[in-house]
Amino acid sequence: MNAASPAQHAPATLQVRDLRTHFHTRAGVLPAVDGVSFTLERGKILGLVGESGSGKSVTGFSIMGLVDPPGRIVGGEVLFQGRDLAKLPARELRKLQGNRIAMIFQDPMMTLNPVLRVDVQMIETVLAHSKMSRSQARELARDTLGMMGIPSPEERLRAYPHQLSGGMRQRVAIAIAMLHRPDLIIADEPTTALDVTIQAQILSEVQKLAQRHGTSLIWITHDLSVVAGLADEVAVMYAGRIVEHGSVDDVLDRPQHPYTAGLIGSLPSNNRRGQRLRQIPGMTPNLLALPPGCAFAARCPRATAVCGQTPGITEPLPGHRVRCFHPALNLAEAAA
Repeated sequence: MNAASPAQHAPATLQVRDLRTHFHTRAGVLPAVDGVSFTLERGKILGLVGESGSGKSVTGFSIMGLVDPPGRIVGGEVLFQGRDLAKLPARELRKLQGNRIAMIFQDPMMTLNPVLRVDVQMIETVLAHSKMSRSQARELARDTLGMMGIPSPEERLRAYPHQLSGGMRQRVAIAIAMLHRPDLIIADEPTTALDVTIQAQILSEVQKLAQRHGTSLIWITHDLSVVAGLADEVAVMYAGRIVEHGSVDDVLDRPQHPYTAGLIGSLPSNNRRGQRLRQIPGMTPNLLALPPGCAFAARCPRATAVCGQTPGITEPLPGHRVRCFHPALNLAEAAA
């Protein structure tokens, strides 16, 4: 009998267990991330979606260890290849950041230094974590810019960030994140400002990176159409919690939570031309004064008295988890 290969025993790239990140303000404690759990296997892409203020970006910052005061992680675990990032010494965490774990920000100037040329920034990023010559580092930087669809990459290397367009700066920032072919990339709406053709090219390169190098990705976005073509799984966040999680096909084709159904229903492609767009009524609740029970109940067409209690997580379909007392499958069975 053959021994099992090491890969079979390798831990998942990322396991987030009951992550809680709170902001301690004068007005009270704001639970931006409140009990988030998920597992991301090697080479898989997770789409993390939700409205502004749902907690998806803070989840990404928490995983990276980039939450600044008054915010802090108050509970849970963030296991990267079995190691708890939340408990690593700062020096150990810095060795991983930008090397084995990278983040792409919505604003490229959070990555780029405005007073340094692009080549200096990219070469120093390579040399910080790799033993190679400056000429080899420059060659890697140039090739990675080309992979991102940047024309005349040698010329762009000599430019300062202010000499590049907003879209070009974002592509440079994405290239920097991909320099070391990291094991995990967290992307916070990085293609929002890019035109559709460039966005499609970058999404294609991201998928190739996942397939060739086993890179796992968390793609944070409000755009379900991007998730549909990119992700393997999707997790929907609302008021600091994941309310639905499953394969991208299951969640988008058979949404169980009314919030997910509302997001899908409000897409322009799901509305008739000439008619007003469907939208979810009401507003996201104030996290400083969350109502008791289900946070979505005030906006929900399915809400009943039981929604005054806090719903647990159920699995109406295999691998498809939902935090709701009235998932769509239960409603369909009741109507049958």
